[in-house]
Amino acid sequence: MTETADTSWPAKDMEDWAKQQVQSIRDAASDGGLRFQAYLPPALALWLLDRIENGIFVDPSEAVFVLFEQARELEPHVDLQQDLLRRQISRAINDPRPSISADELQARFKAAREKPRPDPAVWQTKPES
Repeated sequence: MTETADTSWPAKDMEDWAKQQVQSIRDAASDGGLRFQAYLPPALALWLLDRIENGIFVDPSEAVFVLFEQARELEPHVDLQQDLLRRQISRAINDPRPSISADELQARFKAAREKPRPDPAVWQTKPES
């Protein structure tokens, strides 16, 4: 029998760690809510900053609140979720950009992994007056 690496995602140890975190903070979150950090890749970060600049959101935490609330409200509507997924797949199929081979995609991923990334920008919360 040969040993192979576990390629599942998330990795079992990460999943176990996350479940332990949930168990250890659930009561505190029930009383006081939950604060956490999130990383947004550049395109999503710029999308969010555009919405803040245009007055749609006051800051990233408001966006997280509103968007999570929308996701929670959408959760029981499986038909809408399936329709959204069909639209996303259709949009990807009909994308006018030329397709690339698997080898080229792997080469792009490798190049992106090897390229040094700048530190992400950090949103500063406005100090209390």
